[in-house]
Formats: sequence, structure tokens, C-alpha cells
Amino acid sequence: MKPIIGIAGNERTIFTGETYWLSYTSRNFVEGIQQAGGLPMVFPIGEPEDAANYIQKIDKLLLGGGHDVTPKLYGQEPHAYLEETNEKRDAFELELIQEAVKAGKPILGICRGMQLLNVAFGGTLYQDVSLFPAKTLKHIQDSEMNKPTHAVRIKPESLLSDFLPSEYLVNTYHHQVIAQPAEGFQVIAQAPDGVIEGIQALHLKAPILAIQWHPELTRSKIATDQQLFDFFVQKL
Repeated sequence: MKPIIGIAGNERTIFTGETYWLSYTSRNFVEGIQQAGGLPMVFPIGEPEDAANYIQKIDKLLLGGGHDVTPKLYGQEPHAYLEETNEKRDAFELELIQEAVKAGKPILGICRGMQLLNVAFGGTLYQDVSLFPAKTLKHIQDSEMNKPTHAVRIKPESLLSDFLPSEYLVNTYHHQVIAQPAEGFQVIAQAPDGVIEGIQALHLKAPILAIQWHPELTRSKIATDQQLFDFFVQKL
């Protein structure tokens, strides 16, 4: 049987004379999972008490990008550079994380997904990359998002090193970055400026892998980016 991959969805509005709410995920996630041999199942933002029922229906969980993580979740007041948050989404996805780990079901986090996973287990964030203590590369690329723009260094003997070289070019579009990694999480990828680009946790009941870049946008052109989805669906 094909593994069922739950994707935590996002929501937005469209206006066509009237305002409509859409629950959605990126088609690129769907196709990456399908190509890897999985069956994607998209979860709309819901109530935290329903998270366990959603998790029962899947084999693995994917958390994607979008809103900034609400800073009160890691003990901070909102900074002037904080962008849009969604507390209902945070609460629902945090419960999905806890239920997935409790059930022993692996998790992959991408961009915001990595940041939320770090916060879920006690880590913190810089609310804007300008607050990072060292001079940084450009992490919000304004070129085409399906083209890599900066390097990351992959830690040997990490989950990423199973299919990526020690130095790898990635595409990034994020203004928040990890400050303090959560206890028990390993930093497994960093940009040359020191910004954390990948983490993993293998000490929990379920394995967790998370990255800051967007392989879903490059996977149709760069085979190694599709391999992240292959690894997640078939091996993690």
C-alpha cells in the first residue's frame, strides 16, 4: 500500500465580486509526494482537539510554509518586523505535531514548518533575519524561486547526507530564522553566514527532519530536490 502523507493546509481569500475563503496547499507538495509513491491528504486548518483524528488517518506528516510563527509561543513580544501570523493555524499544527510524535509518525517540515517544529519543542526564533548577530546572505531571494541562489553545508552522517552532497545550492524565501535550537535537535545544514537551514530529531518516538529551503519549487528540474520527497515518503 502507498503511504498516506498528511499535509497541513493553509488558507487565504480570493475576491470575485464576493470574498471566498480557500483551504489549500501547494500543488508542488502534492506532486512531489505522488512522484515519491505516496498518497497526499490535505488537512484544512481546524480545531486542536481534532488533530488526533487527522493523525490516525495518515502515515506521515508534512508541514509547509506561510505565516510567521506567533512569537508569544517562544516567550517574545512582537517585533516591528514581524509579519502576518495565524494563531489558529499555529495551535492546530502544534497539536498535529504532538499527536504525530505520540503515534510514532515521521514529520517533515519545510520553511515555516521547520520554524514551528523548533518552537514546538522549546526552541526560539529571530523574528527577522536582520536580528541575526552576524552579517547575513540574502535569504529572501527575488529571482525565480525555482532557481537555487546560495549554498548550504550539510552535516555528515545526517539524514540529509543520505542523498545530498556536503555542499548544496538551495532556494530560500524566509525572513525568520532559528535562534536557539530545541533541546535534542541537531543542526544538520547551515548557510555560510551561519543561518540554520536544516535540523533533525531522532531521540523522539518519531523521526523529524526539517529544512528552510523550498525543494517543492525546484523538484521538477533538480533531481536531488525530488529525492527529499522520495526519502520522506519511502524511508523516514
